Amino acid sequence: MHDDVDPNALPSGITALGDDIFAIDTRMAGYPGITSSYLIRTERPCVVEVGTAGSAPVLRDALQALGIGPRDLATVVVTHIHLDHAGGVGDIATMFPNAEIVVHERGARHLADPSRLMRSARMVWGDQLDVLFGDLRPTDAARIRSVAESGEVDLGAGRRLVSHYTPGHAKHHVGLVDSATGDLYVGDALGVYNPATGDVRPATPPPDFDLDAAVASLRLFGDIGARRLMFSHFGAVDTVGETLQSAEEELRMWVETVRDARADSPDLDHAVAMVRERVVSRYRPNPESVSAESAEVMDVLSGVHSNVTGITHWLDRVAEDQRAAADSGGQREG
Repeated sequence: MHDDVDPNALPSGITALGDDIFAIDTRMAGYPGITSSYLIRTERPCVVEVGTAGSAPVLRDALQALGIGPRDLATVVVTHIHLDHAGGVGDIATMFPNAEIVVHERGARHLADPSRLMRSARMVWGDQLDVLFGDLRPTDAARIRSVAESGEVDLGAGRRLVSHYTPGHAKHHVGLVDSATGDLYVGDALGVYNPATGDVRPATPPPDFDLDAAVASLRLFGDIGARRLMFSHFGAVDTVGETLQSAEEELRMWVETVRDARADSPDLDHAVAMVRERVVSRYRPNPESVSAESAEVMDVLSGVHSNVTGITHWLDRVAEDQRAAADSGGQREG
């Protein structure tokens, strides 16, 4: 374990980030530039995010190239249980039998018994599920440790990953801060960062998206004072303040555009078209170096239709809560 690694001679898809941290491109669906996993190669090696089930062999081989053998990995942490982040947990747990699996308490039971999660995913994705994600396999419940509002992962030599509950994108989402470096692993709380253009767009899928919770999570990240933002989609970003500000501005713009569209028409396609025209048209086009296939998969993960659907669900919940509050107030007055 921990054989010396020449950062200038790493295999394709592995990037040395300093401080014993390596970004690993998990090549989701076989394409580069979509999902990042991170190895913190300390006394107690830790992986943050594993990608899909189809990515598990890619991650295993990358860890081996970085000197982490089957019995060396101490911990696997996933920011949340969506299949592009945690779909490979069961496979990685089998490949690395000593690793503890850390997840928010709302997601733990789904890693132990993924049947309900997979049924739901199959309903959403249909045949695309097999191509994009594969099957999340069960993990022995005894190896799963859940965290709540906060928690810690021991990296050895006094170094820790500190988890913070950050809902908004999902109810089972956590962010993670490296106590030694100030690096902040953001999952999908900030959305999707495009390293080819510098754009960041929100990720607001149904059924859990909640604007108020998402903004609160962004504000919490701002209070942390991170050195870098470690995006799951995709890569490390050191313009922390600007990126956090951009993430909130983009999130609010998407929501306001959907709200405006719904004032004209309740039709979902109308809102999708309005977001494409008013919001997405502002983003810079990918350079030729970015494959059309990778861009297409990324758009599937955080595309306009999925984001608008999630925002619409949230607006419906808000309206329902307002009606219930009004009815309750009227009953008290009566």
